Amino acid sequence: MIDFGYMEGEQMNTKINQLLEYALMNGMIEKYDYDYSANLLIDLFGIQEFKREEVEDCSIYEILDFMLDYAVEKGMIQNTVTERDLLDTRIMNCVMPRPSEVVNTFNDLYSLNPKDATDYFYKLSMDSNYIRKSRIDKNISFAHFCKYGDIQITINLSKPEKDPKEIAKAKNAVSTSYPACLLCKENVGFAGNLNHPARQTHRIIPLDLNGHTYNLQYSPYVYYNEHCIVFNSEHTPMKMDRSTFEHLFAFIDKFPHYMIGSNADLPIVGGSILSHDHYQGGRHHFPMEDAKVVKSYTYKDVQVDMLYWPLSTLRLTSESKDSILDLATKIFETWCTYSDESLDIIANEDGVRHNTVTPIVRKKDGEYQMDVVLRNNRTTEEYPLGIFHPHSEHHHIKKENIGLIEVMGLAILPARLKTELEQIKLCLSGKADFDSYPELEKHKDWYEYLKTCSYTNVDTFMEMEVTKKFVSVLENAGVYKMDDEGLNGFSRFVKTLW
Repeated sequence: MIDFGYMEGEQMNTKINQLLEYALMNGMIEKYDYDYSANLLIDLFGIQEFKREEVEDCSIYEILDFMLDYAVEKGMIQNTVTERDLLDTRIMNCVMPRPSEVVNTFNDLYSLNPKDATDYFYKLSMDSNYIRKSRIDKNISFAHFCKYGDIQITINLSKPEKDPKEIAKAKNAVSTSYPACLLCKENVGFAGNLNHPARQTHRIIPLDLNGHTYNLQYSPYVYYNEHCIVFNSEHTPMKMDRSTFEHLFAFIDKFPHYMIGSNADLPIVGGSILSHDHYQGGRHHFPMEDAKVVKSYTYKDVQVDMLYWPLSTLRLTSESKDSILDLATKIFETWCTYSDESLDIIANEDGVRHNTVTPIVRKKDGEYQMDVVLRNNRTTEEYPLGIFHPHSEHHHIKKENIGLIEVMGLAILPARLKTELEQIKLCLSGKADFDSYPELEKHKDWYEYLKTCSYTNVDTFMEMEVTKKFVSVLENAGVYKMDDEGLNGFSRFVKTLW
């Protein structure tokens, strides 16, 4: 904490000037907005005097940290992560362009070049601290080659953990149904509360996707470059059908420099938010794109490739978008009623559908390309969380659903692993006792295996072993395994398509 016992007014005056200059330099406000934004900040902090002064450039994080410490010192907020996040978003809102200004600027740039438009919008999301880059930069990332290609791993540290007092306080907070969920368009400008993040700096771009209104935003917890979310203007559940595929292609036609995909529409194999129809895209090269081909077919003017990938995938490539749409729809509808009990694939039980797909669309070398990933969400007594879901022996690394991002070969692993993996390395190096870390009990079987391995560098060794675990998780999620039995089963399904 900063000692505010002296010159506090002058210090805050400087920081306000620095924030205003930062906003001017980054195009968030213009010179005619200066006094307006200054007055918003003066009012927010209850300051009686303000003067414009020449200031040196300063990191936005340094400015905000000072202002937040000042607010704690003055009793405006408690010194908790949640309350600091609520206030720093409110601070940045004082120097944000109105939603309509963002939309108009985006559209003007789009008319010249779609990439210029997304570059502007992504930069604004960063500059405004809507995307908390300082936290995202703390994520642990690495990639290692396995039999399927280079698999990408991230340990996600960008979502700060709440302390017990915050959790208790949040439980007592009044719950409301507005906004209905974190994806609803009503989040734009929402002040937030102990149970809902502040969204005053949130901006969205309306899009017409094949006659339906969707909105483009960036994820505040970007898992990869330009990680965007495209969500329905209506709070309506996820649904997989031909119109879903049409929306994905409509998006790619508008933004050919991006890829886009949809989580599956069923629990266990779907994403974390099934209650609101949405897709995820961005500008990132995923390992799946480089997957080898097992078999190739031709259907009319579409090349169909069966991929060597842990999740069962058919890749459709053609110059004709409509031809891919027709075939993708046929694959989906056929798969929804297809069973192969010898491989535990049952399409329906007691009227409950188990089969669906995870679709991904991109443009490649001037052609349309769509990956259709076959999914099944059946559970059994042996696999109560899902047959084609991370199995229990891997839960110490990954227990959550395998969604769109991970289907493509990018792991999003829990923050706890940062500490736990460091502890395991100490134990392997003889610098600590495994039993002295109760939190490592979940890793005990894995640790016994690790002790039998030889290696020269413990850091690289642990990265490789985590990668192997994630690959095993992906293999668990594949309905057809990449062995003779699985590939024969996969081929039997493909033969039903034509």
